[in-house]
Amino acid sequence: MTGEFSAIQPWHRSVVYQIYPKSFCDTTGNGTGDLRGIIQKLDYLRELGVDYLWLTPVYPSPQNDNGYDVADYCAIDPSYGTMADFDELVESANARNMKIMLDMVFNHTSTDHKWFQKALAGDPKYKEYYIFRDPVEGREPTNWQSKFGGSAWEFVPELGQYYLHLYDVTQADLNWENPEVREEVYKIVNFWLEKGVRGFRLDVINLISKPDEWLNDYEGDGRRFYTDGPRIHEYLKALNRHTFGRYPDVITVGEMSSTTLDNCIRYSNPEEHELSMTFNFHHLKVDYPNGEKWRLAPPDFSLLRQLFNDWQVGMAMGGGWNALFWCNHDQPRIVSRLGDDKEQRVLSAKMLATLIHLQRGTPYIYQGEELGMTNAGFSSINQYRDVESLNHYQKLLQEGLTEEEVIAILAERSRDNARTPVHWNSEAHGGFTLGTPWIEVAANYPAINAEQCLKDSDSVLHFYRQLIELRKQHDVIAAGDFKPVETSHSKVFAFCRQYKNQRLRVLCNLHNSEAPVTVNREPDEQVLIGNYHSREKPHGTITLRPWEALVLIRTL
Repeated sequence: MTGEFSAIQPWHRSVVYQIYPKSFCDTTGNGTGDLRGIIQKLDYLRELGVDYLWLTPVYPSPQNDNGYDVADYCAIDPSYGTMADFDELVESANARNMKIMLDMVFNHTSTDHKWFQKALAGDPKYKEYYIFRDPVEGREPTNWQSKFGGSAWEFVPELGQYYLHLYDVTQADLNWENPEVREEVYKIVNFWLEKGVRGFRLDVINLISKPDEWLNDYEGDGRRFYTDGPRIHEYLKALNRHTFGRYPDVITVGEMSSTTLDNCIRYSNPEEHELSMTFNFHHLKVDYPNGEKWRLAPPDFSLLRQLFNDWQVGMAMGGGWNALFWCNHDQPRIVSRLGDDKEQRVLSAKMLATLIHLQRGTPYIYQGEELGMTNAGFSSINQYRDVESLNHYQKLLQEGLTEEEVIAILAERSRDNARTPVHWNSEAHGGFTLGTPWIEVAANYPAINAEQCLKDSDSVLHFYRQLIELRKQHDVIAAGDFKPVETSHSKVFAFCRQYKNQRLRVLCNLHNSEAPVTVNREPDEQVLIGNYHSREKPHGTITLRPWEALVLIRTL
C-alpha cells in the first residue's frame, strides 16, 4: 500500500483540540465562556498532551450563527474579552508548547459587517464585495435553497436586487471573483499571523468559488453548482502563496462541505501548495436515511467502514492528508450517536477514540469528548438556541410531524448537543459559570466531569492521554500506511498500518455484543493499548468483547 513518506511533518504527530469558547469556561459570571477561561485551563490542556488549540470564531458578531456570522475579522468580541487577552492567550499557550489555531470564515460575512452595510447603502465598490443579482421573472435568480432552510436569496427593496446567502439570511456570501475581496482576505490572515497564530481552520472553504452561470437546480438544493467550484484550487493556491505558505510552522485545515475524494487529495497534497489537511463529513451521514439529516435511522456500520477505508486508502495513494474527527460544534456527541451513552459509555467512548486516533491523519478532539460527554438530553424547544434547530423545528411541524416527534429528532440531530457547557466539576452548572449559562448544562454533569475523570485512572480522559502519547512515541501511528482488513465482518472495523520496521493492527468492535475475529499473532507481537483491563496475547480466533478496542504492535 502506498502512502509512506520520507519526512514526517510536525502535524503528523500533532493532535488538535477544538474549543468552542462560548461554552468552554466563563470567568466573569455572565454565562458565556471567554478567553480568560481558556487561559485558566491551559495547564489542563497541556497535561492532556494536545499541540494546537483551535478556537471557533471569537470576532465581533451578532451571534445569529454563534460567531460564524463575522462582523469584524480583526477584533475580539467584547463578550470574549479583549485583544490583550488574546495576546496573553497566544503567549501563555506558546509557553506550554501549544499553538493557537483560529477559525476563518471567508465564504460569507455578517450582514452587520461594514462592507455589507456600505453595499446596502448603494456603494458600488462594496456591492461588488458580495453577490447581488437582479430578479428573474420577478423571482429569485435561482431556486437554490439555504443550508439553514428557505431560499438562498434575500431581496433588498431599496436596491431592487437579491443577495446570495448559502447559510442564514444574515450571512451574505462574499464575491471571490472580485480581486479586492481576495486582497482583503490576505490582509486578515496576515494580521493574525503577525500576532503569533500558527494554525487556521477555513470554514466551508470549498464553497467560495461560485459558478460562471446561475442555473436552477431541479435535482437538488443547488450545491452541485457551487461545491468545489471552478476556481477553488486557484484561490487556495493564491491564499497559501500570499499568507500562511510563507510560514513553515503553520498548519491549515479546510472544512469541505459535500466534497469529493479527488478534490481533497488536491487540497491537501503538499505538492499542490494549498492546505495541510481537510475535513470531510461523509462518515457522519451514515445515520441519515436517504441523506436526510432531519430524519432518524440506525447507523449503517458497513457503510461507515467502507467510507473510512475508501478515504484512508485514497488519500494515502494520492498523497493527501486527513483531518480525523468524530465531533465538532456542528455534530452530536459521538458516544450518544454511535456508542452506548449509558451503561457502556466509558467502554464505547474509548473504542471510538481508538478507531479515529489510530487511522492515518491528524486527530481532532472536540471539547468534552475526552470526558465522554453525551448529547444534551433536552426535552423542550425552549432549551434550544441553535438557529438551524429552531428553523427546522418549525419546518418539521409544518410538514406534519408532531411536536413529540420533532423534539425526538432534535435530541439526536441538533448542533446544540455539542454546544452545552464543558463539565469541569460537580458544582452548579458543572463549574462552567457562577451565573446563568447561555445554554443549559447537560443534566449528567455530576457524574461526567473533568474533576472526576482526573481522579479515575480508568476514565475516558486518561485513555485519551495515552492515545495522544502513543502518537508521539510511535512513528507508525504518525506516518504509517493504511491497509483494511476484515472488510466483510458485520461488527468489526479493523486495519493494519506499517512504517519502516513497525506494524500496527487495530481491531474495534462497533457493537454491544461479542464478535469473533481471526488474529494470527506473531511471536513478538504485543498489545499496545486496549479499552479492557486485560487481554492475553491474542492468537488464532479470538472473541472481541462488546465495544472492545484492541491494538497490537510488532517490530518487523
